[in-house]
Amino acid sequence: MHTLHELDHNYSSDYIETIAFYTALAENHDIIQVNEYGKTDSGHPLHEVIIDVSKSFQPNLNSVRYFVNNGIHPGEPCGIDASQQWVRSLCDGTLDAASLEGIQIILIPVYNIGGALNRGSHSRANQDGPKEYGFRGNAKNLDLNRDFIKCDSKNAQSFNQLFNKWSPQIFVDTHTSNGADYQYTMTLIPTQKDRLGGAQAELMQNDMLSYLYEKMEEKGWEMTPYVYARKTPDDGIYGFLDLARYSSGYAATHGAISFMPETHMLKPYKDRVASTKAFLESMLSYIQKNPQKIKNSYDLHIQELLKKDQFDINWTVDMEAQDAVLFKGYVAKYKPSVITGQDRLYYDRNDPYEKSIPFWNTYKSTTSIKAPTAYIIPQAYDDVIQRLKMNGVQVDQVQKDAMVTGSVYKIGDFKTRESAYEGHYLHYDIELEEMEIQKKIYAGDYIVKTQQQAKRYIIEVLEPHAPDSFFAWNFFDGILMQKEHFSSYVFEDLAVEILSKHPEIKVAFEHKKAQDSEFAENARAQLNFIYEQSPHYEYTHMLYPVMRIHN
Repeated sequence: MHTLHELDHNYSSDYIETIAFYTALAENHDIIQVNEYGKTDSGHPLHEVIIDVSKSFQPNLNSVRYFVNNGIHPGEPCGIDASQQWVRSLCDGTLDAASLEGIQIILIPVYNIGGALNRGSHSRANQDGPKEYGFRGNAKNLDLNRDFIKCDSKNAQSFNQLFNKWSPQIFVDTHTSNGADYQYTMTLIPTQKDRLGGAQAELMQNDMLSYLYEKMEEKGWEMTPYVYARKTPDDGIYGFLDLARYSSGYAATHGAISFMPETHMLKPYKDRVASTKAFLESMLSYIQKNPQKIKNSYDLHIQELLKKDQFDINWTVDMEAQDAVLFKGYVAKYKPSVITGQDRLYYDRNDPYEKSIPFWNTYKSTTSIKAPTAYIIPQAYDDVIQRLKMNGVQVDQVQKDAMVTGSVYKIGDFKTRESAYEGHYLHYDIELEEMEIQKKIYAGDYIVKTQQQAKRYIIEVLEPHAPDSFFAWNFFDGILMQKEHFSSYVFEDLAVEILSKHPEIKVAFEHKKAQDSEFAENARAQLNFIYEQSPHYEYTHMLYPVMRIHN
């Protein structure tokens, strides 16, 4: 059974054709099962393809679980077509089925179904083929590779549940890159090693990556790290910090070793598909040779996680930790633009080079927190609770009202994006003050203990200063707006009384007037200063409602 791409190398299967292909495979081979799994924004179901020679088609904790996601950006469809050929070779014996003992392959044929149905030939202006392809945005015009934490799409909600059903040790999400021109067809983003950390990062860095690079070269598809260039590759490239909003960063948050293979947009579509298939095969080859090593590493990673109490939640590239990579590129040159008359960049394919270029792939922590033993979340935030449950988090409910001792964060300064970003106005550079308090919690509120497998995910979404926290993604924005205010003419007399009864407020007030000339000239600001120091000011304003329990 040929794929449509094999009949026309510049053709990519559409969504209907892709599902029909896998359905036909499942009808003719007993080691593959195709299931509908959850909803997507398009109205079509997400599909789960399972290749399992044991024919259980259910997660086996003694297996190596290899999860592949295709078509998150349907304008980058090489994984959609490559996976059809790869899975067919597993089913028909081209690759020995016996070699799949103890391995379960889980595959999403097309993740962004709405984008795949929105086919055309022009949205990827910089790309060489195929003739038709899908669109980056899904049915809600969301970029799904920014949605794994906030889960605005039904796609992401279904994915979260499917991913945590299988808890894979290895995850691959197929892509095509934009950017510089160079000689390679395939580039690779491994999940950022310093963010992943632990036994999984050690296995990936010290063993897995070298095997994948060697195997791909052996197959005729020499790889390079993803070309995330400063300006041009000659100036050096960075390792990509895949935060939890991205597929590989999300998977790493759950302990999976994760990869985004990125084929090069300017290479023929036939080559992009072939190199993606070669990568999927190379990854499987590593798994076949090292099943126990992979299982041991994953188990150790989870054990380390459960023992850990200090967590890094923000990172920045360490420019002092410069490495080098041998790179095959084309010389970047400039010539006058026909359009503007100004100098424009181009890469001269008649002037190739091979040389060492700088590579910055070490990230250092900028924020670290001590993990609490539990978080308490008011029951009002059911959208947060739903997302925790989608990720396999054990959530318990308070049985009766009680006073508890713990800590909360007061939100200080923070910045917010000025324009919409994937349906949100994302907060960042968040400054906090932690306060020990006694607080009443109510029957029906939620307790999330951190001593569970999803510990890393729990911390990254509930610590508000983490870059992909639920606070950063606007789930708690109600606390940022003051609900009660005062009338100046009424509050004047009360302010006098407050200053007379609270000399510490008066001292602070007089000091601010003496130090801040604008404040000294602003009557409303002066009254507001006293108001904010008084018992009349609402304590919930800027108070993050999730409580941290420390014992």
